Amino acid sequence: MDYGILLPTSMDMWREAQAAEEAGFSHAWFPDSQLIWSDCYAAMALAADKTSRITLGTLVSIPSNRIAPVTATAVASINKLAPGRVVLSLGTGYTGRNTMGLPSFPVADFREYAAQVRGLLDREDVLFREGERERWIRLVHGDHPDFMNLDDPIPIFLAANGPKAMGVVGELGDGWVTAGASPRVAEGFDVIRAGAEAIGRPYEKPYTVVLEGACVLREGESLMSERVLDRVGAIAAVRLHTMWEAKFGRWGANLPVGDADLAARYHRYISDYAAARGRPDDRLYLDVHEGHYTYLKEGEAAFLEEERIGQTITGSGPQIIEKLEQLESWGVDHVALATTSREGARELIADFRREVIDKRGR
Repeated sequence: MDYGILLPTSMDMWREAQAAEEAGFSHAWFPDSQLIWSDCYAAMALAADKTSRITLGTLVSIPSNRIAPVTATAVASINKLAPGRVVLSLGTGYTGRNTMGLPSFPVADFREYAAQVRGLLDREDVLFREGERERWIRLVHGDHPDFMNLDDPIPIFLAANGPKAMGVVGELGDGWVTAGASPRVAEGFDVIRAGAEAIGRPYEKPYTVVLEGACVLREGESLMSERVLDRVGAIAAVRLHTMWEAKFGRWGANLPVGDADLAARYHRYISDYAAARGRPDDRLYLDVHEGHYTYLKEGEAAFLEEERIGQTITGSGPQIIEKLEQLESWGVDHVALATTSREGARELIADFRREVIDKRGR
């Protein structure tokens, strides 16, 4: 199994990429969310310059943030700095869309976008659409030695949690990214296979990445300890944000969770939270996502339950190894370990190396 590290994208994240490389991690992942973190490609460029072995990837890049040729050029430019060490993961968007009060990117458009980027990286002419206009485009100077690297392959992983997007993984993806350490992962392969077979593409099980929060417990520490909540609480709280979106966001949720009562209680909380800060109630989605994957808002920890923390990759070293073995049995090839800060990432990298990598290997 491969291990990656993910934390909120910052311009100093190259330091954590370096530390992860030295600890034996295979990947450093950079999320793309334009209203809450640094730009993922700028941060990746710095990490590419400061590392030599670790693979660098987006997790995930959102189509509506950049037109397809911009994304293709960005990732091919990073590939020049880190030849053969770049992965482009694309998704329909969570905070990259919901923080703007928008629904997930439509799956049909997601399919077209992924195909356009793949074609451009493969030196093909692709049909680009802008409203009613259609124009053929290519990376005109793709082979110029100064600008980008199209010689070393750039895999495209596709993030999918629902059946329609999973079908696109089968059609176009070099890998599959999904959220949560759940048995649902094993059930997804049949859907992905069907997507491949529908277009006559030979099926091979995709390289499968699971994204989940992680924390190695100290002796005598509980799942609900202050340090653990600081490390993974904001990740566990994403479930609250998703339930609020499903019930109150007007665009629906992009993850399969739901609890109407909890969503209603959270809505009252976030309404009061915004009002206390003098913020209008017509843009509560901005307040919901304050702290997303970064910190718990004041009062938000009261909504977290031990069961949800336990669903993350949190536990003692032996407990984490047991969770990883379960994930492997479901077909998972890679775990992207998420934490909420640079300090937490450094701690997780050291703890995970000592308690898991050095004992279990890769």
